[in-house]
Amino acid sequence: MFDFNSTAFINPSTFILMGIPGLEDMHIWISIPFCSVYIIVLMGNILILYIIKTETALHEPMFYFLSMLAITDLILSTSTLPKMLGVFWFNYHEITFHACLTQMFFIHAFSGVESGLLVAMALDRYVAICNPLRHSSILTNSVVAQVGTVALLRGLVLMTPHPFLVRRWPYCRTNIVPHTYCEHMAVVKLACADISINSFYSLAVIILIVGTDVACISLSYIQILRTVFSLPSKDARLKTLSTCGSHVCVILTFYIPALFSFLTHRFSKHIPRHTHILLANMYLLVPPMLNPIIYGVRTKQIRECVLQLFVTKIN
Repeated sequence: MFDFNSTAFINPSTFILMGIPGLEDMHIWISIPFCSVYIIVLMGNILILYIIKTETALHEPMFYFLSMLAITDLILSTSTLPKMLGVFWFNYHEITFHACLTQMFFIHAFSGVESGLLVAMALDRYVAICNPLRHSSILTNSVVAQVGTVALLRGLVLMTPHPFLVRRWPYCRTNIVPHTYCEHMAVVKLACADISINSFYSLAVIILIVGTDVACISLSYIQILRTVFSLPSKDARLKTLSTCGSHVCVILTFYIPALFSFLTHRFSKHIPRHTHILLANMYLLVPPMLNPIIYGVRTKQIRECVLQLFVTKIN
């Protein structure tokens, strides 16, 4: 077992990831569900990508955005889980300073990218329901690529200052990060300097991304509901709303854990630290695991392709 109490800070070239403080003796047991989740993430999202690539019937805007979401989920989970499992299984707590900054950047940048992709998918549902005759002419392949690029660049650009701000501070107290990964605020709190700029910028980016994206998604669904309730028959309304079910579920699995983790981290002083860290891990792991399951179960085209693939393999 790594002795955290005897670890003195030497220089900022190396950080020590503590894991889950207070639950060190349970790391092996905690790693079992975490590893299982990672396997499901890899298998589910790779399967989604394979099906969308091989089935020409799925070469539509909704499934292009879904493939972008799957790639983002793979990047998010792979940025954290391998190192986390190294801490749990092999007591491999050390991470170089630059590797820590890289991990931090990928986690926060691609969380922003995922939020942007959910807006893009809401746009697709809006056009498909409110303007169905022009859906293919509005959301062409080039437009889909441009929307995906904007979501990517926004996440990368807004999160680029984070590692540079972290890098400029002196770390003279300790190099032990009380977390399973290099979470931004967990690292900067180790600095022996005024980190107000980091806190303000981090909060501003969260408000900008989440506020803008939730507003856009809400406006899209207000217009969708107006269109749906103007349809003449109940069956038509239910059938149209069912096409949005998967997207709504994915939105809830992404924003609810994120909001809960953010609120407990910022405003609750009495929740144990290990609860904060477990919530932060769930926010990064649960959506990538559930997204392919939700779309695989609720989307008829993907469900049929998956069944056909397995039947073909069995035969």
